[in-house]
Amino acid sequence: MRTIYLDHNATTPIRPQVVEAMLPYLGPVYGNASSIHAFGREARVAVEEARQTVAGGIGADPAEVFFTSGGTEADNAALAGVVRACSERGGHLITSAVEHHAVLHTARFLAGRGCRLTVLPVDAFGQVDPDDCRRAIAADTVLISLMHANNEIGTLQPVAEVGAIARERGVLLHVDAVQSFGKIDAQVDALGCDLLSLSAHKVYGPKGVGALYVRRGTPFAPLLHGGSHEAGRRAGTENVPGIVGFGKATELALRERDSQAVRLSALTETLWSGLCARIDRVRRNGHPAQRTPNTLNVSFYAAEGESLILSLDLEGVAVSSGSACTSGTEEPSHVLMEIGLEPRLAQSSVRFSFGRDNTMEDVDYILEILPPIVQRLRDVSVLV
Repeated sequence: MRTIYLDHNATTPIRPQVVEAMLPYLGPVYGNASSIHAFGREARVAVEEARQTVAGGIGADPAEVFFTSGGTEADNAALAGVVRACSERGGHLITSAVEHHAVLHTARFLAGRGCRLTVLPVDAFGQVDPDDCRRAIAADTVLISLMHANNEIGTLQPVAEVGAIARERGVLLHVDAVQSFGKIDAQVDALGCDLLSLSAHKVYGPKGVGALYVRRGTPFAPLLHGGSHEAGRRAGTENVPGIVGFGKATELALRERDSQAVRLSALTETLWSGLCARIDRVRRNGHPAQRTPNTLNVSFYAAEGESLILSLDLEGVAVSSGSACTSGTEEPSHVLMEIGLEPRLAQSSVRFSFGRDNTMEDVDYILEILPPIVQRLRDVSVLV
């Protein structure tokens, strides 16, 4: 049976070149990067080369980047690190209602421990109004946290506009760039951010490694305590194979980013136009233009989303209903609810997220098998 993977926003397949780069550090080059002998120095060189590559990808100084266990830890460290370091100024945190749960749940955790929290609404496309950010800033505001690109609908936030407002008001800005890095430009100065989160497995690198950029001079208290690793910003022995893999994956992703963006956008637009031509009562979720090039989120009226996903899986096609971090829950997507979808329509939604190995033949196959699946589900649906 033909198999097609269209869930690249959940994770990406690790590239062979990345595995090849990691292999020596899973075997003969086993030193601890914090050791000062020859074994340790060899590992340290590899870590610093990867740091330079990742930092270069976002226009940062390597000294401003430290490695984490992934995007979730980077988000947690950013929010908790700034709030704790700025406690004497107050503890007001601003974020949006459509953030990844790594940000939303951390923000609510901090709110339960005395931090004042403002969660901004979004419009029908999933974008925050920068003026809402401006109005929300108060004397005790220490941090604004916004995602660059939404993982479920692909919508881009007006991060640069918010960054200019934050700088004008003396407030720090954290950007979750986990879904944008490697797909579109994510330069820290252009975004106007003080902190930025990254994850390797979204750019065809290994799972279990990410990074946090912290602009020089930004108040920051470490999330993890122990040794003085990562210049005292993240205790724990460095994951040398993972970090090396992250560096190689970054190098490859940035080399191909612009050409892949054009190709992936063509795939998503062809799929969308084909769905509109073959299936009635479909809705595109998210901004049609200001979005990542690989993401298409579609609601199929009167066709239950989980049944659509399982039916496509039986035909060899892997898609999702949104964030992999919330799969298995019965609640509709918080992102789709916040952009105004009623619960039944939110639960009739499917996310197609394309990657570097997908082709137009994949699109043709989906357009062949999906219309009869939708019709069959509608025939037995009580939601018609």
